[in-house]
Amino acid sequence: MKNYSINKTPSQVQTELAERLREIRKDKKISQSELAAKSGVSLGSIKRFEHTGEISLASLLKLAHLFDRLDDFDTVFKINENLKEIEKLFKE
Repeated sequence: MKNYSINKTPSQVQTELAERLREIRKDKKISQSELAAKSGVSLGSIKRFEHTGEISLASLLKLAHLFDRLDDFDTVFKINENLKEIEKLFKE
């Protein structure tokens, strides 16, 4: 039985990130080997990421940096100040 949710699972996010990277790499006509050489991420890690979605955070950040997408991580785990203010209204 499948679980249905409007929220993505970690596995779905991994798969989507891997697909996006593969699309960007192919759009720029860069082979996996070239990507490894340019990013400092091993070829094995790139192949595994594109196939399974598995990659270390450090390697993912190197790839994001290479494609000038490091700023995309700025909001991860960031506390939403507006949400905190709204929550205060309900506690008072």
